[in-house]
Amino acid sequence: MADTLLDDVGDLLLEAADQVVVPLFRKLDDADVSEKAPGEVVTVADRRAEELISAGLRRLRPNSVVVGEEGVADDPGLLRHLRDSGDVWLVDPVDGTANFAAGRRPFALMVALLTDGRPTAGWILDPLAETLAAGWADEGTLLNGQPVGAADAVPPLGDLRGAAMTRFLPPESRDRVRAGGRRLGELLPGQHCAGREYLDILTGEQQFTLFWRTLPWDHAPGTLLVRAAGGVARRFDGVDYHPADEGSGLLVAVNEQVWTEVREALLDS
Repeated sequence: MADTLLDDVGDLLLEAADQVVVPLFRKLDDADVSEKAPGEVVTVADRRAEELISAGLRRLRPNSVVVGEEGVADDPGLLRHLRDSGDVWLVDPVDGTANFAAGRRPFALMVALLTDGRPTAGWILDPLAETLAAGWADEGTLLNGQPVGAADAVPPLGDLRGAAMTRFLPPESRDRVRAGGRRLGELLPGQHCAGREYLDILTGEQQFTLFWRTLPWDHAPGTLLVRAAGGVARRFDGVDYHPADEGSGLLVAVNEQVWTEVREALLDS
C-alpha cells in the first residue's frame, strides 16, 4: 500500500477537484454559501468534496478514521482521534474557502495521514495552478512528481521574502511583526490560503511564513511536506508543531538558519 498511497490520494484529490470543486468555482448561488461560525463561511463545494474525499480515504485504509474540517464543525469531538493509534486522516476539502466563495484564487485541497498519532504523509493540491505536492515524512517531498528540497543557501536578511498572517495576532505581537518586517526583503500579507503558502515555500517563491491560528487541517499537510523537504515548522517558542497540540503561533521556514533569523527579526525585535 505504501508504494502507491501517494499516487492514490493524489488521484483522489484530483478527482474531487475535477468533479466537485473547480466546476463550482465562480458558479455558486447565494444558497450555496452559509456561515458556520461568525466570519467563517462554508460552501456546498466544501461539503461535497469532503464527502467524496472521506469515502475514498476509507476505501484506501478501511479501518481508518477521517477527521475533516466540516465534520469537526458538526462534531468537535472528532478531534480526540488525532492522538489515536492506527490511521487517522485530516482533510481540508477547500482550503481558502473565503477566496473560493468570493470567486478568487488561490484555494487548495489538502490531506494529511497520521499513524499512531504521528504525521506520516501529506498532500496539497492547488487545482487551478495544477500543482500537487505529496510526500512521506521520512522519504522526502515530491512536487508534481519531482523531488524538491528546501534551499540550502540563505539569502541575506534584507533579501528574505515571506508572509505573515497578522490579522489574528495579539496587538502587541502584530506591531512587533510589522516593525520587524522592515528588516526583511518583503513581508507579504498572506493569501488567505495556508495550502498556497506552503506550496510557495516548496517552490521557492518565499522563504518563510508566519501564522497565528493553527487549526490542524490547515497545517498538518504543509508542515509535514516542508519538513520532509528539509525545512522547519515550529511554534514561536521553538517547539515542533503537532496538529493535536492546542495553542497559537507557527513559523515555517525553508531551513534552520532562515527560521532563526526570521524569528529574531519578527518576534524578538
